Amino acid sequence: QVQLVESGGGLVQPGGSLRLSCAASRIPFTVYAMGWYRQAPGKQRELVATITSGGSTNYADSVKGRFTISRDNAKNTAYLQANSLKPEDTAVYYCNAAHWSNIYWGQGTQVTVSS
Repeated sequence: QVQLVESGGGLVQPGGSLRLSCAASRIPFTVYAMGWYRQAPGKQRELVATITSGGSTNYADSVKGRFTISRDNAKNTAYLQANSLKPEDTAVYYCNAAHWSNIYWGQGTQVTVSS
Protein backbone atom coordinates (compact mmCIF):
# COMPACT_ATOMS: atom_id res chain seq x y z
CA GLN A 1 0.00 0.00 0.00
CA VAL A 2 1.34 3.41 -1.01
CA GLN A 3 2.10 5.72 1.88
CA LEU A 4 2.87 9.40 2.01
CA VAL A 5 3.68 10.53 5.54
CA GLU A 6 3.99 14.23 6.28
CA SER A 7 5.80 15.66 9.27
CA GLY A 8 7.19 18.95 10.49
CA GLY A 9 4.03 20.94 11.07
CA GLY A 10 3.33 22.87 14.22
CA LEU A 11 2.77 26.25 15.80
CA VAL A 12 5.07 29.07 14.74
CA GLN A 13 5.07 32.83 15.23
CA PRO A 14 4.63 35.18 12.29
CA GLY A 15 7.95 35.59 10.51
CA GLY A 16 9.10 32.16 11.59
CA SER A 17 10.05 29.10 9.58
CA LEU A 18 9.12 25.45 9.30
CA ARG A 19 10.35 22.58 7.15
CA LEU A 20 7.74 20.03 6.16
CA SER A 21 8.76 16.56 5.05
CA CYS A 22 6.88 13.96 3.02
CA ALA A 23 8.27 10.44 3.13
CA ALA A 24 6.98 8.18 0.37
CA SER A 25 6.94 4.42 0.31
CA ARG A 26 5.90 1.73 -2.18
CA ILE A 27 6.11 3.99 -5.23
CA PRO A 28 8.94 4.48 -7.74
CA PHE A 29 9.62 7.88 -6.23
CA THR A 30 11.97 9.14 -8.93
CA VAL A 31 9.30 9.16 -11.64
CA TYR A 32 6.66 10.90 -9.55
CA ALA A 33 5.99 14.62 -9.47
CA MET A 34 5.59 15.75 -5.87
CA GLY A 35 3.46 18.56 -4.60
CA TRP A 36 2.34 20.39 -1.51
CA TYR A 37 -1.21 21.62 -1.16
CA ARG A 38 -2.98 23.28 1.73
CA GLN A 39 -6.50 23.71 3.00
CA ALA A 40 -7.56 26.37 5.46
CA PRO A 41 -10.82 26.11 7.42
CA GLY A 42 -13.79 26.91 5.21
CA LYS A 43 -11.66 27.10 2.07
CA GLN A 44 -10.89 24.81 -0.83
CA ARG A 45 -7.64 22.92 -1.06
CA GLU A 46 -5.09 24.93 -3.03
CA LEU A 47 -1.77 24.25 -4.65
CA VAL A 48 1.29 25.55 -2.80
CA ALA A 49 4.20 24.15 -4.81
CA THR A 50 5.15 21.29 -7.10
CA ILE A 51 8.38 19.70 -8.25
CA THR A 52 8.67 17.43 -11.26
CA SER A 53 10.71 14.25 -11.48
CA GLY A 54 13.31 16.34 -13.28
CA GLY A 55 13.43 18.97 -10.56
CA SER A 56 11.43 21.77 -12.17
CA THR A 57 9.44 23.75 -9.62
CA ASN A 58 6.25 25.76 -9.59
CA TYR A 59 4.80 27.95 -6.83
CA ALA A 60 1.58 29.66 -5.96
CA ASP A 61 1.97 33.44 -6.21
CA SER A 62 1.15 33.75 -2.51
CA VAL A 63 4.26 31.80 -1.46
CA LYS A 64 6.80 32.77 -4.14
CA GLY A 65 10.02 33.97 -2.58
CA ARG A 66 9.09 32.54 0.82
CA PHE A 67 8.65 28.79 0.27
CA THR A 68 11.00 26.33 -1.39
CA ILE A 69 10.09 22.83 -2.52
CA SER A 70 12.79 20.20 -2.95
CA ARG A 71 13.22 16.45 -3.16
CA ASP A 72 15.80 13.89 -2.13
CA ASN A 73 15.38 10.87 -4.38
CA ALA A 74 17.82 8.82 -2.32
CA LYS A 75 15.54 9.21 0.69
CA ASN A 76 12.21 9.07 -1.19
CA THR A 77 11.34 12.33 0.52
CA ALA A 78 10.00 15.70 -0.57
CA TYR A 79 10.37 18.87 1.48
CA LEU A 80 8.75 22.25 1.79
CA GLN A 81 10.86 24.94 3.43
CA ALA A 82 8.47 27.67 4.56
CA ASN A 83 10.03 30.98 5.61
CA SER A 84 8.59 34.35 6.60
CA LEU A 85 5.38 32.65 7.60
CA LYS A 86 2.20 34.70 7.83
CA PRO A 87 -1.06 34.04 9.70
CA GLU A 88 -2.74 33.44 6.34
CA ASP A 89 -0.42 30.47 5.80
CA THR A 90 -2.31 28.65 8.56
CA ALA A 91 -3.76 25.46 7.08
CA VAL A 92 -3.47 21.71 6.89
CA TYR A 93 -0.68 20.95 4.46
CA TYR A 94 -0.97 17.85 2.28
CA CYS A 95 1.67 16.03 0.30
CA ASN A 96 0.77 14.76 -3.16
CA ALA A 97 2.48 12.33 -5.52
CA ALA A 98 1.40 12.14 -9.14
CA HIS A 99 2.44 10.11 -12.18
CA TRP A 100 -0.03 9.95 -15.06
CA SER A 101 -3.31 8.72 -13.53
CA ASN A 102 -1.67 7.52 -10.33
CA ILE A 103 -2.31 10.15 -7.65
CA TYR A 104 -1.73 9.74 -3.94
CA TRP A 105 -2.24 11.99 -0.92
CA GLY A 106 -0.84 12.08 2.56
CA GLN A 107 -2.89 12.52 5.69
CA GLY A 108 -1.89 16.14 6.20
CA THR A 109 0.03 18.10 8.80
CA GLN A 110 -1.26 21.19 10.59
CA VAL A 111 0.63 24.46 10.30
CA THR A 112 -0.54 27.27 12.56
CA VAL A 113 1.01 30.73 12.34
CA SER A 114 0.05 32.82 15.34
CA SER A 115 1.53 35.02 18.01
